[in-house]
Amino acid sequence: MASALLSSSSTFLVSSPSSKISSLAISTNSGQFNWRKYYGGIGIPVKKNRCQSKFSVSNVATQINSTEQAPRAATESQRPVYPFTAIVGQEEMKLCLLLNVIDPKIGGVMIMGDRGTGKSTTVRSLVDLLPEIKVVAGDPFNSDPEDPELMGIEVREKAIKGEELMIAVTKINMVDLPLGATEDRVCGTIDIEKALTEGVKAFEPGLLAKANRGILYVDEVNLLDDHLVDVLLDSAASGWNTVEREGISISHPARFILIGSGNPEEGELRPQLLDRFGMHAQVGTVRDAELRVKIVEERARFDKNPKEFRETYKVDQDKLQEQISAARSNLSKVHLDHDLRVKISRVCSDLNVDGLRGDIVTNRAAKALASLKGRDQVTVEDIATVIPNCLRHRLRKDPLESIDSGLLVTEKFYEVFT
Repeated sequence: MASALLSSSSTFLVSSPSSKISSLAISTNSGQFNWRKYYGGIGIPVKKNRCQSKFSVSNVATQINSTEQAPRAATESQRPVYPFTAIVGQEEMKLCLLLNVIDPKIGGVMIMGDRGTGKSTTVRSLVDLLPEIKVVAGDPFNSDPEDPELMGIEVREKAIKGEELMIAVTKINMVDLPLGATEDRVCGTIDIEKALTEGVKAFEPGLLAKANRGILYVDEVNLLDDHLVDVLLDSAASGWNTVEREGISISHPARFILIGSGNPEEGELRPQLLDRFGMHAQVGTVRDAELRVKIVEERARFDKNPKEFRETYKVDQDKLQEQISAARSNLSKVHLDHDLRVKISRVCSDLNVDGLRGDIVTNRAAKALASLKGRDQVTVEDIATVIPNCLRHRLRKDPLESIDSGLLVTEKFYEVFT
């Protein structure tokens, strides 16, 4: 039976679930098989034996259709996320998150508060609102095709040579950093065996590569191991991640919005890492009984039928997403008067804030808020809204001081601005 099959000439076609993605053709001719693999149109001959066959693999993963369909299929298969607009209260936390999406250069947000107050739920619900960005297709670092500072080394070399870069549009990534992650998984690892045997820098990207131009979220950040804190500090400071191992060095861009959440009862955060967060939001437990009942009922509806619950908030979600996109586009046109800049710096100086990050972040956050409200001019009210979140965590702690640091910032603000 086998000899009868081999003696005849036949052609087999095996296709994946989507015939647009890949196809495999096998042709046999009277007992001889020609083994040849095709990767991206390049033929690679394989050692000839008594039997030879011919494999033809055509990969069209770079087609526009597959690029568009992949995110849609992934979205449908993912676990349903609680809608951002359905979250009751916690306005301070929600505002800080939205401002960071509008202007990623604000530098992230640290959310501290009681357990069970919706910190993780709110951060993860931000996924639906994240805008789309242009990336170089097939690049593991989400390189920006227009900004050389946000390009990986290989992509930058291609751009310098004048080679055409394939561009894809994708949503901003949100990457979760688990507390138990290893340093290799976070930074990426180098395949030493391949480097020694083939002389090739074989780099397996880590979470920092995936988070480039996106969001890196660390839940219970105050419990993060010190060696991972050092890695985050290094990447946040330089915007690049460098992996050094056995005399081999590989670098790639790692600019991300750092979002952390935690419970202050479980321990304090290292001052060096705390200063890297652009804004600081405090979350408290809702005390109003009617509001608590509403939150419980909304959560019960979501757990019962997530799809139906999400549909009820679809209009609000779409409206907010459009508002964010418009704010991002209008951000460069927003103006902040010089005298307001001087007063912001005077507040920072009077509060003995170390460094200039407080000044820079307050300026950026005030512009982002004005843009979110659809204006091109920053007002005193905009500054009053954001300045406690920008400076609260930068004040030197006095063990004898009982007043909340946010109130100290607010008092100094009204003293200077009035």
